[in-house]
Amino acid sequence: MDTQPENSEDNAPVEPRSDPSKPNEEVLPDDAAEVLARILGKRPPPEAGEHRSGFVALVGRPNVGKSTILNALVGTKVAITSHRPQTTRRRILGIRATPEAQAIFVDTPGIHRPKDALGRSMLRAARGAIPDADVVVWVVDVSTPPGGMDRSVASVLCRSERPIVLALNKSDKLRPELVAERTEVYRALVDDTPDWMLTIATTGHSLERLWELIVAHLPPGPPLYPEDQFTDQSERMLVAELIREAALHVLHQEVPYGLEVVVEEWQQREDGLISIGARLIVEHDRHKGIVIGKRGRTLKRIGTRSRREIELLLAEHVYMDLFVSVREDWRRKERDVQRLGYD
Repeated sequence: MDTQPENSEDNAPVEPRSDPSKPNEEVLPDDAAEVLARILGKRPPPEAGEHRSGFVALVGRPNVGKSTILNALVGTKVAITSHRPQTTRRRILGIRATPEAQAIFVDTPGIHRPKDALGRSMLRAARGAIPDADVVVWVVDVSTPPGGMDRSVASVLCRSERPIVLALNKSDKLRPELVAERTEVYRALVDDTPDWMLTIATTGHSLERLWELIVAHLPPGPPLYPEDQFTDQSERMLVAELIREAALHVLHQEVPYGLEVVVEEWQQREDGLISIGARLIVEHDRHKGIVIGKRGRTLKRIGTRSRREIELLLAEHVYMDLFVSVREDWRRKERDVQRLGYD
């Protein structure tokens, strides 16, 4: 890929799990408790036989599979995924419509104790997404016992008095002899709720049954969004996230947690290609070299991997320029976090 110099900034060509023996080591922060309390509201139960529609909050710890479940239920990719915790940084809205119901899913950043300005922004994003939800899907990693954060989240959910559907995800990683015991432990945290399902988000196992449980709790009402709309994100935001997703998969050091992507240029060329210019922002000079790689190879891998996904999204051929710049410790600075589109 080609590059173009830009002022004084540097350019480059495109060519943690909790210990189950310490259940109280994590405590739900006050901000997170308020987030969940505001996401979860109170509404009367629906009557059967009517079209149903409403908001569905996906909540849980980081890296339990919320975004993978969202993509599977919506039927298309609206949230990026990776094996790294806290991949989701913003509120992600995905819409599924059937003749019987329309659900507006809100995938929130994983509930965690924020350590910097970005972390606090992630919790504020969840708080401001919607004031309440009609249904809450609590997604847990059933392959591990509940920790302190799980117990804190469950406590807030119970106090909300909202319908809860428990998605016991990653059940393929749970030894068969532990299925009954682990299921009972998580159900007991939410008053032994009858609405639960063992799921495998990566394969789609039992997700249609999970959908049925969700729809049963939606209130009656007409569709809230056009039937052909599947997200509220702009194409620019989707493209920026796809580039960040590619970087999460390609990079193996500490860089991804301090990486942000901004799409700066977008043009339809006369030859039919969409020309996209995107900037990868890192926190330190040493990270810039890692992202670029020797002779630009790492950045080229990021560009190649992301272009495939972007062309599928846009149904167009794409030409990309990727640049790398340093914004020192941007995650710790409220102003930088806001300038990069958070809050």
